[in-house]
Amino acid sequence: MSRIGRAPINLADSVKVNITADNEVVVKGAKHTQSIKMRPEITAKVDGKQLVLLRKDDSQNSRALHGLYRAILQSAVTGVTTGFNKSLDLVGVGYRASVSGKKLELSLGFSHPIQFSIPEGIEIKVDKQTNISVSGPSKDLVGKVAAKIRSFRPPEPYLGKGVKYSDEKLRRKEGKSAGK
Repeated sequence: MSRIGRAPINLADSVKVNITADNEVVVKGAKHTQSIKMRPEITAKVDGKQLVLLRKDDSQNSRALHGLYRAILQSAVTGVTTGFNKSLDLVGVGYRASVSGKKLELSLGFSHPIQFSIPEGIEIKVDKQTNISVSGPSKDLVGKVAAKIRSFRPPEPYLGKGVKYSDEKLRRKEGKSAGK
């Protein structure tokens, strides 16, 4: 059995789990709801305050899906209770960000500001015009939005200018050395 797949998912008191007939798991929290459509090889059942995943057979595909869906459901439960957060820093002279309505406006040294539409279910906060915080209940969507914002101006290795994750360690390169 999969080590990850056989571990039960502990449910908090505020989390409600509903399993539909077409093998869809709906996880409801205080503010958010997520639904995960599962393949027929894997079934879920609620056992008290735990969510347990079972697989139909012992094929390699079923074993792989067992651990995958357990990790996806654990992320959904964590997302509806506490949520996920990614933090980005703007490094460079004149690099700024601001949020107006459902748009994030980035000034990253180009001749024009970049307008980024904030997707549904994602909340973006800007602190001191150089720190961006992306948060939401879906780990996947938070990561995709943070990666998209970073892709507008990835950090360059010589001066370190660009958009970087707050916990990212950059490998800096040495510039040209003077003549002999």
